[in-house]
Amino acid sequence: MKYLRYAILPLVAALLVTVSCKSEFETLLAGNDEELKYATAFDCFNQGKYSKAAQLFESLSQLTDGTAREDTVRYYLGLSNYRFRDYYTAETNFSDFITKFPLSPFVPDAMFMRLDCMYRSTLRYELDQTPTTKALAAIATYVEEYPDTPHANECLSMITDLSERLDRKAYEAARLYYKMEDYLAARVALKNVLKDDADNVYREDILYYSAMASYRYALNSVQDKRHDRYLTFQDDYFTFIGEYPDSAYRPELDVMYKRSQKALGKFTGSDEELELEKK
Repeated sequence: MKYLRYAILPLVAALLVTVSCKSEFETLLAGNDEELKYATAFDCFNQGKYSKAAQLFESLSQLTDGTAREDTVRYYLGLSNYRFRDYYTAETNFSDFITKFPLSPFVPDAMFMRLDCMYRSTLRYELDQTPTTKALAAIATYVEEYPDTPHANECLSMITDLSERLDRKAYEAARLYYKMEDYLAARVALKNVLKDDADNVYREDILYYSAMASYRYALNSVQDKRHDRYLTFQDDYFTFIGEYPDSAYRPELDVMYKRSQKALGKFTGSDEELELEKK
């Protein structure tokens, strides 16, 4: 018991110190000592204690309302939440800041930080892309209005990433029909993706799956409908090789083309040739 008592005493002492420190912070947070709170807020921020800094700046925003410190406090409130990775709250902070202090020297940085918060709040392509669309529009508007921004490269990188995410979302949604073996719906959906966005970064894959869908749709059709459907595949085939003659998909599609030619009675090669190419 004697040794146990000696072992517990340091733990109790440490706990008391922790409680004391917590109480000191809470007392400061609840108090009206603007100078001490202001200095402590920046100390916490500089030490990487962003949650505490945000709480102090939030409290200070009421004490400094209408003073020369107000815009500084409000800006660092947003920056503290940003550093704490609470991007949703930080975006709100920066949006409010820009509206309330349009002439503040912090505005240019606040504008970019707001966009960065929006970007970081977006979701991977499988999930809802509403935040992505919203962020993309905001960043594009910012770059258009401020072409000389020092953050131009960062904005371009964000735009590229967000655009690719939307392209992937559209492509994968259409390709799902192909995976489900609904080849007619797959071709229509894939064609619609390019109709809506001809510059989709997955254009090569989209055209490939469009051609494969039309081929498989023809192959699985009843005999009297195969002729026209193989011709549709051949249209897709020539569209593909016209744009991507050196594609890695080309050899496979070449075989599909020769098979469609055989089905149409136009193939002049041998069955052995088709089998060899298939392998």
